[in-house]
Amino acid sequence: MPDSLGPRLKVGVVVPSTNTSAQPELDALRPDGVTNHTGRMVIDDDPMVDEPGFGHVMAGIRRSTRPAVRSVIGCDPGCVIIGVSPESHWEGTPAHGRVHAAMREAAGGRPVTMSPDAINAALAAHDVRRIAVITPYLPVGDDSVRRFFGDSGYDLLNLHGLGMPSPAKISHVSETELRDAVKEVDGADVEAIVQVGTNVAMARVAAAAEFWLGKPVLSNNVVLYWHALRQNGIADRVRGFGSLLSEH
Repeated sequence: MPDSLGPRLKVGVVVPSTNTSAQPELDALRPDGVTNHTGRMVIDDDPMVDEPGFGHVMAGIRRSTRPAVRSVIGCDPGCVIIGVSPESHWEGTPAHGRVHAAMREAAGGRPVTMSPDAINAALAAHDVRRIAVITPYLPVGDDSVRRFFGDSGYDLLNLHGLGMPSPAKISHVSETELRDAVKEVDGADVEAIVQVGTNVAMARVAAAAEFWLGKPVLSNNVVLYWHALRQNGIADRVRGFGSLLSEH
């Protein structure tokens, strides 16, 4: 017998305990009959202004991800979203397969959605290669994101880091700052704008920017949820959050 509120799909979601943006944004994207169930990677709001600090935050995420995944699989979700970006990019593209396999093992073999796969699929759906990227990070984090997109074969034309000094502070980025960041990275040669970082609340701004610019503007949380839905047989067109969910 299916779950009474989530008869079509139950989505497990794990995010850092400092993240206050992913859960409300993902909940806003749910089609009828789909439910989200969130677990927390317990970390401190430590500074990440330099490589040792960023590495310390990443070590905390690595220690707490498996317990967070185990906390959500008790409800038997159909899939699991790993709602953290740096772990997917920090060690480079060759490491992603290993990280993804470890997450799938922790999820008991269930399908797992992570940012690299979701972003690649979203850019392929729009058939674009020349991109600009917005991150919440200082240069130490931006470098790993730049390497990921370069190694993945994209022409990264512009990158703008918002310079947030700690994981929790990422959620403080305002819609005005995001609007200005979109204007900063856009250009005539840019085919799509990608925002990484799941604690950035950009779903609404991205949809508005996409309408005015006439090109894809992909926010991390929308991309993750779209990929999880489509990979698990949910093809509903969800309107109000950009062309990815409404047309692909």
